[in-house]
Amino acid sequence: MTGHSKKSNENIMAVHSLLSDRVSRCKTMLDDHANKDWTQLTQELYKIGTLAETFTELRLSSQKESWTDLVDFLDQEGVNLWNISGIIHKSPSGTQHMRIAALRFAAFRLIEAGLEAKPGLDTLIHVLQLANKTGAGLIEAGKAAVASSILKSAANYEESLRNRKWTDDTQRRAVASARLVFYSVRMEAAWTEGNHSLAVYLSEKIAEDSAHLNEISPSALEALIVQFHTFGRSLLKGGSSEGPRSSDAIQWLQKAFAMADTMESKTSDLSALKISVLRTMARAHFLAQSYDQAESVLDELVPIIDSIGDAANTDYHELRWLRLAVLRKRQAAEAAILDAFKSIIDHMEFSEVEITNVLQELKAFGSQHALGTSVHQHCLEEVLKRQSTAPELIQKLILSLIYHLAKDENHTRAINFLELAFTSVRDADIELPSVPTTACLSLLWQQGGRQYNSKKWSEAADWYLAGSHKLFRTNSPSTTAKCFRKAALCYIEQRDYAQASAVIRRCPMNEASTLYVVFVISIRQGLENEAIHAVRDMLNASDFDRRMLLLATQISYQSEMKPVLLAVLESLLKTLKAESNGDCISEAMTLVRCIVKLILGLLVQPAAHRPPLIDSVVRQFQKALALTEAAVIQKATPVVWKDVSWLWRTAYNCAVQGCSEWEGAGEQISELFDISRELLEACSRASPVSIDADACLHLANASFAAVSGRVFATRETMANNGTCDEPHLSKLLGEIRSAKTRISDVMGKEVMQGVQDCQRIEYFLHALRVFEVEFSVHLKAWDEVSHVVEEVAQSGPAAIGTFEAIADILWLDQACPPNVLSQCLDAILRSSLDHKCCSIEKFSRWLRTISTIGLSRNTDADRTKTIGYFEQAVSVLADASQSDVGDEVYPMDERQWLLSTAFETGCECLQFVQSCTRRSVYVNYSRRSSNLDEAKRWFETATIMCRYVPAGHDRAAKISEAYSSLLSHYQTQG
Repeated sequence: MTGHSKKSNENIMAVHSLLSDRVSRCKTMLDDHANKDWTQLTQELYKIGTLAETFTELRLSSQKESWTDLVDFLDQEGVNLWNISGIIHKSPSGTQHMRIAALRFAAFRLIEAGLEAKPGLDTLIHVLQLANKTGAGLIEAGKAAVASSILKSAANYEESLRNRKWTDDTQRRAVASARLVFYSVRMEAAWTEGNHSLAVYLSEKIAEDSAHLNEISPSALEALIVQFHTFGRSLLKGGSSEGPRSSDAIQWLQKAFAMADTMESKTSDLSALKISVLRTMARAHFLAQSYDQAESVLDELVPIIDSIGDAANTDYHELRWLRLAVLRKRQAAEAAILDAFKSIIDHMEFSEVEITNVLQELKAFGSQHALGTSVHQHCLEEVLKRQSTAPELIQKLILSLIYHLAKDENHTRAINFLELAFTSVRDADIELPSVPTTACLSLLWQQGGRQYNSKKWSEAADWYLAGSHKLFRTNSPSTTAKCFRKAALCYIEQRDYAQASAVIRRCPMNEASTLYVVFVISIRQGLENEAIHAVRDMLNASDFDRRMLLLATQISYQSEMKPVLLAVLESLLKTLKAESNGDCISEAMTLVRCIVKLILGLLVQPAAHRPPLIDSVVRQFQKALALTEAAVIQKATPVVWKDVSWLWRTAYNCAVQGCSEWEGAGEQISELFDISRELLEACSRASPVSIDADACLHLANASFAAVSGRVFATRETMANNGTCDEPHLSKLLGEIRSAKTRISDVMGKEVMQGVQDCQRIEYFLHALRVFEVEFSVHLKAWDEVSHVVEEVAQSGPAAIGTFEAIADILWLDQACPPNVLSQCLDAILRSSLDHKCCSIEKFSRWLRTISTIGLSRNTDADRTKTIGYFEQAVSVLADASQSDVGDEVYPMDERQWLLSTAFETGCECLQFVQSCTRRSVYVNYSRRSSNLDEAKRWFETATIMCRYVPAGHDRAAKISEAYSSLLSHYQTQG
């Protein structure tokens, strides 16, 4: 034995001795479970592995062929350590695999040191497998340098296996598996060290070795696929400074998928792994902007994951989203994009986040309205199918659908989808709370408003009508009518009044807002009566707002429909409370003036229906009078003084015009005169200056005209009916007296300067006295008649005409007491004599009448008064004969009557005295003397009258003879 050999052997023995000591110490430490120090133990294990590697190198260089005792010990200790590594469980903390790696490193080096010089095929396979596992463990533990030394040893074993020949299939499969695992581990080591080119080279060797791939077990194949997938995925994560390397990742993934696809027939456990590879591959293609390839991958993958039915798998859900993203990038057809959306919706868990994601993604397809509508519809259908879905999601979808459809340029499609969506929710017995209902209606109205502002009236109406759907009526019933009203206004703008009427009829007619729309429609259609009814009904509505009438006023004025404007102004006037303040009174006065002007304008139209207009204008003046009285109470007369001044003049002129143009309106005309007079009086009281002559004249005219009208109306009533109720007559009589008093007061003011004006007022008074007598006679108020007669007697020259009228009235009334008639006639004669204002012919007739009455009574006083009348007649004849006119004006028949009556009455007086004397009737001497004097006066009057009749001289002689004969006969008997 040479010195060198001896030295080498000594070294082997020394290393073995050290190994034995360290293995023994390590075993002791492993057995000490209570105080096991893994840090020190790990260090010892790596030292053992290093010493074992040294031992192997020394043994291979030794000339001694066999170290049987030594290597058996090392092999046995290596197997023990390997077995111990198998019972240590890996933990999430990561420390256990470091211990396993240390144990396997030491174990592998010990087993390697214990190999025979020329190991068999099975041993080589076994050692290579151990080397693969040890290298993989070291790489996992981060011991890349140590793993590299292991893999160098493994490379030697792999080369030995590659040069060996195997005899059976089992060995062939084992060799193939061991070699592929070696390449895999070596590839991972290269990847870990950053040597990607070497890793790619090894991966190609693995992928190209299809023969070996077909021989390995499914688990080994799955490990390879996972490894390739892991490398490809790590490239996508952009762990390097170069960022994501999509193209490189695709190469790894394609190899992984090819292996999975090739070996799919061997096992059914590769489906999940294949899906994972395809998912990563699709993502890689997407990042590489290879959208066609990404779509192809996803087209193969999505049906697979859809068939699995694992809806909760987030990875699968991400694939569906990725498919949608790819289609969007490719600008695919709407049908394909819709299918992608449907796949997402059908397999997603409905939550607010998921719904929001879908709706957010739809924004990327903003111009594709049909797509967005279909997605909304499908999503809503799926939500409704799942009864457990929260109502909030349905509300969110409906709001989003409305917002989306508002942007759709195809209006018909949008409205149809809205109706379909609302109906589907309604049919599912789902009620929208008030807040979402309000939000939906707000969106609908906003879109309707935008269409309205764009003058797209029909489209705006459809949007408003969508808000009237039954879905919104439960928690917002009041808005339904509002939707109908808005739609009707749109149709009005479109001039489709028939459609507007049909829509507004669906609203309850007890709301002022609805009635206002009805009013507008009626105006546009020219339906005056319907418009007027709508305005009047508007006042009684609970939600009435005076501003509606102000708008209606403007519309009526612009339409030039005066009857409607009249109704609107009258309604507006009713809303004012005159008792509140002076401003309201002033405003009401202005309205009254407008209404009066409007009515007067309507009255002059040829086709005007006057009776209602006349009644209306009277009501307005009555309202004006009431307002004036309210102003007086509130001491606000100066505020409305100009209005009152205009109103009394207008009422007066209107009444005057009515006298000639209004048939059958006597009472209304009288009422207007009365109102004019009352307004004038109020105006005069408010004026700081005294009343002038013009105002006094109008006051008198109005007073007289009002009473005259009622007198004529009463006469007509009595002529038609034959009678009139006593209260009415009494009221009229009171009005006559009041008018007479007012006119008398006017006369007493002495402001009238014109002669004609004064005469007119005098005429009014005399006419009123006649009226007073007339209706006093109807009421049989004879004392009142006597008072009037006495009043007339003191009224001056004009009284004669009044007396004549009074006498006519009394003469025609059969019930008139003679004393009353006599009083009147006596007043006539006295007045005519005092003022010489009566014609002789009339005088003669009145004298004959009153004389007949007096003689018929046959009392001493009446006969004495009558002889006085006869003597007045003689005086009148004497005066007439001396005047220029002559006595021919006194009627001859009246002269003959005076002559004959005077003679006969004188004879009757003497005969009465004679008869009393023959029967020895005691007669007072003074009375007989009086009768004789009376007879004498009668005969003297008769004698004088003979001067004024034909053959008067002869007749005077005969009268004288007769008188003398009767007188002598009386004296003989006396």
